[in-house]
Amino acid sequence: MAIAGVGAWSCNLADNKLSWTLGIYNIFGLPIDTVPDRQLAVAMYADDSREEMERLRAHAIDRGGIFTLDAQIKRADGEIRWMRISGEMVRRAGRSPILHGLKQDVTEGKLRSQALRRMAENDALTGLANRAVYESRFLNARSSAPSFAPLGALLLFDLDGFKGINDRLGHLAGDACLRVFAERLSANFPEALLTARIGGDEFAVIVSNREPDAALNARVARFLTQLRAPIFWQQHMFTIGATSGVAAPNDPYFYDPEELFIRADAALYAAKRTPGRAGASISLK
Repeated sequence: MAIAGVGAWSCNLADNKLSWTLGIYNIFGLPIDTVPDRQLAVAMYADDSREEMERLRAHAIDRGGIFTLDAQIKRADGEIRWMRISGEMVRRAGRSPILHGLKQDVTEGKLRSQALRRMAENDALTGLANRAVYESRFLNARSSAPSFAPLGALLLFDLDGFKGINDRLGHLAGDACLRVFAERLSANFPEALLTARIGGDEFAVIVSNREPDAALNARVARFLTQLRAPIFWQQHMFTIGATSGVAAPNDPYFYDPEELFIRADAALYAAKRTPGRAGASISLK
């Protein structure tokens, strides 16, 4: 079992005394002579995993039955691992009740699963969420049950002069341009609920309502100004710009995602057609 990354455990509920097989010590990265201690083990759990484990444990103790959980831990050597916990509540006549079960190291499987999910959900060039994720998590959500709430605004960005860069310097330069834009976009909106590449040179950012409208407008304007910092690529130097369109819902908890997109898109293309524009068009509420 230890070679397979599996260990058995039990906890006497009368005194919370633990019993482990070798596999559990290996999962936690603890020496075999360590006295099993619940407080020590629980402290190694990531916060979310710890809360869920304690909830399932309490439910099993209260109502009986079994539970299963994939939990993230930080081993004694600092390495982050995943383990799958299965547990069962057992009450025996004349003896203390116990929780017992198995723990299995599932880190490699988790990493493979996460890699496959990133490939399916992320744009390969920029690393941002792709259009499929944008549509499934936002655009196609029902107004009665939106995915993002409270929602502050939908921001759309379209690069200026992107075709010219492709035509003059080639598609590799265009790719470099898109990557730099994505990096700058993520850096300027680090707390965004979702940042996605939704087209060739089109991007969307969804933000919460923590920031007042005026502050958001100012931040978008600053981003568009800072965006013009030069890009160096294979002995070439060029700049990129962008136009934005922003739409905010009247109610951050109940809104029509498609209607927001239509408004933001209209604001963006109105700005594109505006002579002497500053590169941003804001349509709030």
